Amino acid sequence: MPKKVLKHKVGLEHHGIKNVKEIFWNLTTPELYEQIIRNQEGIISHLGPVCVKTGEHTGRSPNDKFIVQEPTSQDNIWWGKVNKPFAVDKFDALYARVLAYMQGKNLYVQDCLGGSDPNYQLHIRVITEHAWQSLFARNMFIQIRDTEKLENHSPAFTIIGLPNFKAVPEIDGTNSETFVIVDFSKQLVLIGGTRYAGEIKKSVFSILNYLLPHKYNVLSMHCSANMGDKEDTAVFFGLSGTGKTTLSADSTRKLIGDDEHGWSEDGVFNFEGGCYAKVIKLNPEAEPEIFECTRRFGTLLENVVMDYNTRRLDLDDSSFTENTRAGYPLTHISNSVPEGRGGHPKNVIMLTCDAYGIMPPVAKLTPEQAMYHFISGYTAKVAGTERGMSREPSAIFSTCFGAPFMALHPSVYANLLGERIAEHKVDCWLVNTGWTGGPYGVGNRMEIAHTRSMINAILNGNLKKVQLKTDPIFGLQVPESCPNVPKEVLDPRGTWKNPKAYDEKARELAAQFIENFKEYEESVGPGVIAAGPQLPTGKKSVIKQIK
Repeated sequence: MPKKVLKHKVGLEHHGIKNVKEIFWNLTTPELYEQIIRNQEGIISHLGPVCVKTGEHTGRSPNDKFIVQEPTSQDNIWWGKVNKPFAVDKFDALYARVLAYMQGKNLYVQDCLGGSDPNYQLHIRVITEHAWQSLFARNMFIQIRDTEKLENHSPAFTIIGLPNFKAVPEIDGTNSETFVIVDFSKQLVLIGGTRYAGEIKKSVFSILNYLLPHKYNVLSMHCSANMGDKEDTAVFFGLSGTGKTTLSADSTRKLIGDDEHGWSEDGVFNFEGGCYAKVIKLNPEAEPEIFECTRRFGTLLENVVMDYNTRRLDLDDSSFTENTRAGYPLTHISNSVPEGRGGHPKNVIMLTCDAYGIMPPVAKLTPEQAMYHFISGYTAKVAGTERGMSREPSAIFSTCFGAPFMALHPSVYANLLGERIAEHKVDCWLVNTGWTGGPYGVGNRMEIAHTRSMINAILNGNLKKVQLKTDPIFGLQVPESCPNVPKEVLDPRGTWKNPKAYDEKARELAAQFIENFKEYEESVGPGVIAAGPQLPTGKKSVIKQIK
């Protein structure tokens, strides 16, 4: 039977889009599958996921992201290396070229929501030229099930994604052919020159990171969240690769969301309706919930290697990229929280992947230490994950565990976090999912079974009962025992063959923490500054060595 055509109160002409060939409004997942195959955009793999390749861009392009410097928002933006200004006249000229490009094209539209709490929902519209990116948006954001509401949807923000439209830097004022530009006054995001769908997802996150703290006093967070049988909520902060998605997908707890949340006066709520999980070398035993999603109809797989004869996946093959991804709706996770909301957290867990092998696998944080490490946002990248990196690990400090998406000054988010922690008496922890027994290339990655045992001990309260000892440099309270974890694993210094080498590397890493935090010292209290690592007398010269 022919599909009923919905009437849309706010059409594309509202955005200045005219003379298009055909508009595909809010297609369902099966309909989008048909379009993907008809357009030869992707291939259906064994058991039903659709596989696509993103070409040159297999990750975000931070150097190509801008915010339009316009009167309504310019005084609130944290301008700098992350939030780069873009001129109003340049944006207008680029948009005119984008509108001309879309004439005569087929366009796919998904009207959806960002934010599962009705009090803070953002009505969004995603317009793309590829059916598979429309499926991505349908999976990733919150679907509008009510037909009448869908017909009357009025987007507060619109994201236009055109991978085949390339900027001309000399004309458009961009850094390259690729661009991701947010205009808060026009409530518009333009994305071009990249097929990587994560740019669409993170554009909505960036918008919410601006609006929620600024207008509603809601803390926006780059974190996953889950909930136990007693409705005890836990949040997991962390940068990409630290284990947010893996550790929050727990068969014994209900998943609220895997990446982006708000913390309001009523509790925690998911921004999204789906998950965007890294799947390289996915272990079906350690990560069964995510693994099963790579075998489900409706899942979108980016840059995953597949045998074209059998259509079976090889999740261990990184030929295209280390950043292979699976985008799927939360309903694919059997123990997810349908409403996407939970109460105030009992525990806040900050994840780091320390490739130096210095940070303890688990440590208790004071509220001041929690703010310090939240603002620092430390993790480390290892050789081979990015082009041009040396063999040595590289320390990464991404404030609030999500600097590329934070439009406001870090102190705004940090102060909100401090207020929430104090008001609700939240226990805070640091968990290192990185290396032990030495740095990358010498030591080994933490066993996920041990990390899960530490997380379980945090969430069931057992880790609050054990004896703690203070790390002499970082000041962290390190448990001396943990159920189902060998005692020697908990002492990072003891896992090194050469303790003096550990001490030297620990001082070096501490110096990098101190140097990085200087940028934020004026916006935090003395207690937060004192909560950072302390170098032994006579060792401060290390700071000069790393400059």
